[in-house]
Amino acid sequence: MLELFKHIFHLDFEWLFQNYNDVVYIILFLVIFIETGLVIMPFLPGDSLLFTAGLFANQINKVSGQPFLSLTYLLVLLVIAAVVGDNVNYWIGRKIGLKALQLKFRGKNIVKQEYLTKTHLFYEKYGTKTVILARFVPIVRTFAPFAAGISEMNYKKFLSFDIFGGALWIFSLTIAGYFLGEFPWIRKNIELAALAIIFISILPIIIEIAKAKMNKQK
Repeated sequence: MLELFKHIFHLDFEWLFQNYNDVVYIILFLVIFIETGLVIMPFLPGDSLLFTAGLFANQINKVSGQPFLSLTYLLVLLVIAAVVGDNVNYWIGRKIGLKALQLKFRGKNIVKQEYLTKTHLFYEKYGTKTVILARFVPIVRTFAPFAAGISEMNYKKFLSFDIFGGALWIFSLTIAGYFLGEFPWIRKNIELAALAIIFISILPIIIEIAKAKMNKQK
């Protein structure tokens, strides 16, 4: 199992195909589901995994003469994984997270009620944008549905925008990998391309941190 995780983190798809063949679809499904569905697992590769999977969907397996992965199967399975994962995370937050945050220590709540109220108001006002945009930010996308559950964001609203955001995330990065995989340099430098995708993904966080520091200085 540790060996499998090591190769997943290194985006070693060739090793995965050699050892698991078509089971790779299930492995990719589980990685996306766990990354989005379990709040304790935010560090699994998401963006870079989707990009690399798309790239391999446009590469021919010399043994079978067919693409390593079917782009259609990939898109359908991973959208389902992303949406189901987010919904599991939402309900964990709503049913368990809220109770955990209301635990008391020496007669006082661990988390002040005013913080929970502010979180609830934030998701009522900005929840739909957060659910969609969080998909494209590593770590944040793992905590956003959990926070939406804790804040008791309207579930129908959460679900509709989560499906849209999940499909947008999966389609954009996987298809980007599929078409950019046409370039020989990217095929030969998958790890560098994946790092570039990660950097682009965390760029919004870097910009927001920079803005916050500038505002403090002012």
